[in-house]
Amino acid sequence: MTITPSVIIFDVNETLSDMGPLAEAFSQAGMPESLTRPWFAELLRDGFALTAAGDNPDFADLAKDTLHRLLTQTSGPGNYQRHVDDIMGSFTNLALHADAAPGITALSRVADLVTLSNGATSVAESLLTRGGVQNEFKGFLSVQDAPRWKPAREAYDYAAMATGHAVDELLLVAVHPWDVHGAHAAGLCTAWINRTGASYPSYFTAPDIEAEDLVTLAGTLTAP
Repeated sequence: MTITPSVIIFDVNETLSDMGPLAEAFSQAGMPESLTRPWFAELLRDGFALTAAGDNPDFADLAKDTLHRLLTQTSGPGNYQRHVDDIMGSFTNLALHADAAPGITALSRVADLVTLSNGATSVAESLLTRGGVQNEFKGFLSVQDAPRWKPAREAYDYAAMATGHAVDELLLVAVHPWDVHGAHAAGLCTAWINRTGASYPSYFTAPDIEAEDLVTLAGTLTAP
């Protein structure tokens, strides 16, 4: 399948950012490192639930509340504001995956690049600035300015409106199958980044492209 997008839209959390270091932040707060991924999954689940109910919650507010409750469940009642602040500080100061910067540079030669996150644009801008590739992007978008979170159609329609392109001219790049599914339902082309060799869920619409990293994706898009 030949795909020639006008705009490549990147998910941010996990797709571009390496969340591995969060495990150490959890450990320093007295929680098992293994709770890092369940915490993030619960955060997304509750955000999706609120979205399905017609709300558009603030990502950071949900993250902090979820951390407070998780710390209480793990360590008992107490004031855990410092731990919450430390973990959120780590979350907002993550590094790019190793393949992200070279992949982004290569993909910037294919199409205009923007981000679309369920989190704040400031987090995406800071992440990409630390990675030295902020200038490769034409814009930074957040569902805070859309009617609802991804994977609701309105989030992708907002990206189309913000970039001035029809949805079928956009390519969403994400590590999350739910994001790929939502973007496909909204009419976008999709690329699933599968760094871990995972199996794609059969109940979600398959991506147009599967690549092991962003460098490989750039090679696929520029191949004759």
